[in-house]
Amino acid sequence: MHYVKIISVPDGDPVAAMVLKRTIEASYQDRTDMVEYIDSYFLEKFKNVTVKEDAKINSETPAWAIDRLSILALKIYHMREEATRETASEEHRAKCQEKLNILLEQRVDLSTAIDDLLHDFATGEKYVKVYKQMKMYNDADTNPMLYKK
Repeated sequence: MHYVKIISVPDGDPVAAMVLKRTIEASYQDRTDMVEYIDSYFLEKFKNVTVKEDAKINSETPAWAIDRLSILALKIYHMREEATRETASEEHRAKCQEKLNILLEQRVDLSTAIDDLLHDFATGEKYVKVYKQMKMYNDADTNPMLYKK
């Protein structure tokens, strides 16, 4: 998140911004790989569950929901910093506290949804299916800007 903040500075050094952009992209790829690894764990964990005939698939996998939870944790951390920043105005802190309260509610909602999803997998109400992201921009075989070099 700090890299994204740095790269957002309008008058920043363009060369440094490009280096940061590549660092961010590599981090995103690592994150995607980790999410797919975690989803493989859930696929293995629930492989012997008898799936009900009317079971449904979920549009989001558990690991992608957990990934969103981790992003939410970062937002909460940074919003809490702003809500308690002594050098900020009282109005600023109050606005940030309102946003923080919403983020904290979202965390409860998302955590509950993840728990419910895992329960539905365990009981066969929903079934696990892992989709690979197949990102093309980092792949020298599928990104024309890379394979045309």
